[in-house]
Amino acid sequence: MTALFLKILVAHCVGDFLLQPASWVQQKQEKKITSKFLYLHTLIHFAILVFLLQASYWIGILFITVSHFLIDVIKLYMINKKNERMLFVIDQIAHLVVLVAVWHYYEPIRFSYPFVFNNDLLLLILSLVFATSISSVCVKYLLRPWDKEIDFENKSLTGAGKYIGIIERLFVFCFVLLNTWSAIGFLITAKSVFRFGDLNDGKNRKLTEYVLIGTLLSFGFAILSGLLYQELLKYMNELV
Repeated sequence: MTALFLKILVAHCVGDFLLQPASWVQQKQEKKITSKFLYLHTLIHFAILVFLLQASYWIGILFITVSHFLIDVIKLYMINKKNERMLFVIDQIAHLVVLVAVWHYYEPIRFSYPFVFNNDLLLLILSLVFATSISSVCVKYLLRPWDKEIDFENKSLTGAGKYIGIIERLFVFCFVLLNTWSAIGFLITAKSVFRFGDLNDGKNRKLTEYVLIGTLLSFGFAILSGLLYQELLKYMNELV
């Protein structure tokens, strides 16, 4: 990653997040193209780019500024409560594509397609998929025999348990690779503290056991993923 791309990426992050209050975003959504903050936001981006890049990159500065304005305008006229999250992701991807295009204009990027098929990368992707999605399905099916016995009195957020499990397994996977086993113990302790309020009632013994089994299975799959990845990576490197 060159200094040029770092500068335009910093300009984007500072302008789009650090220097854009929530009140500006709300007013832009209400007034759209007539909002003064839309133009102020664009001007801030322009000023940061000029400060970081100087006049020698004026074509790139103008291209990023104008495209940023147009992307924001399109987003403002398409956004609603149902697609807000999706449009945020698309909006950021569109901005990043513009940044990469400008970077490529000044410093042509040579893409190495064999990198995509690198065995180490493919093994990492496979291990991450196993630690997140596949493990999630396995834990779900292993816990299914006890689902009918559990009285879920307090309904949680839709899909919250699934995403919590995925995130915790990603943490554990990284901790295994970093060989910081104490951090895994800390994570288990932290999760136990947060769940203590739900599980400290004697009537919730079944729920306590259910959550404990699910947690141990989740952590077990994550640890297994990390250990298998390390061993397979070592084995593949020995073959080379």
